[in-house]
Amino acid sequence: MALFSKLFSKFRGGSISSADWVEIERALIESDLGASAAAEIIAAAKKMKAEEVEQSVLAVLKSWLSEKPRTLTTHPGTLTTILVVGVNGTGKTTSVAKLANFLQSRGDDVIVAAADTFRAAATEQLQTWGQRLGIPVVAGKSESDPAAVAFEAVTTALSQSRDYLIVDTAGRLHTKSGLMDELSKVRRVLEKKSSVDEVLLVIDGTTGQNGIAQARLFTESVAVTGLIVTKLDGSARGGIALAIERETGLPIKFIGTGESVSDLQPFDGDNYLLSLISE
Repeated sequence: MALFSKLFSKFRGGSISSADWVEIERALIESDLGASAAAEIIAAAKKMKAEEVEQSVLAVLKSWLSEKPRTLTTHPGTLTTILVVGVNGTGKTTSVAKLANFLQSRGDDVIVAAADTFRAAATEQLQTWGQRLGIPVVAGKSESDPAAVAFEAVTTALSQSRDYLIVDTAGRLHTKSGLMDELSKVRRVLEKKSSVDEVLLVIDGTTGQNGIAQARLFTESVAVTGLIVTKLDGSARGGIALAIERETGLPIKFIGTGESVSDLQPFDGDNYLLSLISE
């Protein structure tokens, strides 16, 4: 995923033509870095000496990464509640299961709320994962009130002294109420019993600039604390992670790299940047 290898190799060659710059910029844009970010890198690179370009580009990229914490909030001895949001089709419900598995594998006691009640498949999917992983799932009837499911889940989590409650939410509604209004209602209901400690937005890493548009929409309406980027499998389009953090200022906390329930990894910004510049 060395997005900048072409740039660096041209510098090592001794001279870069106008056509080379156009080619390099096109490659950066195609990596989902975004047109404005690609143009900024090219403008900076044109001012650099050959021996300075790699470290200088790395410094620019590092400045684009969020400085906010990437670790999950935790409250030892009391419940930590995580709200997972995002549009349908991003891998949101699967990410809930993966996150539950991640927390359980490190020794935490987890319970999940299937509050995406407008999509029966989401509830069934979580229940299936719950059975496989031995993690309880609180669910309601199809198209029942998501807030009611969330309230039952947080009540159960507190009564059982769970470490984490993860709440899956709707990505689209079939009612007259707006999605953001529904998410706000779920949050208010949860906060009657416990604080909402994290709001994680799930973004499909293959959707490029559309994913950034989704991030803007949610962050304007919901107090998002971090991101889960799915389908970030080391492809040539891996610039999307950098573009999202540059645009939103939010930290990517986890990346999904495959279909298995164990394919969820904490995001390491330094290693990610090295993968972009190393050949």
